[in-house]
Amino acid sequence: MANICEVCNKGMISGFNVSHSHLKTKRAWKPNIQRVRALVNGEVKRVNVCTRCLRSGKVQRAI
Repeated sequence: MANICEVCNKGMISGFNVSHSHLKTKRAWKPNIQRVRALVNGEVKRVNVCTRCLRSGKVQRAI
């Protein structure tokens, strides 16, 4: 599954783990993406949506 929200285009960001001795290793932060059934233009579709969009009501879930 793609790690990108189809509503807000939130995706993976990268950075560093920083140890106590200040050694740096690459790491990634991934958004919490859920595959849900939602109403899109009056029809039910499966979309990949982040939990922030689900919680804020930007997506109307289908029953």
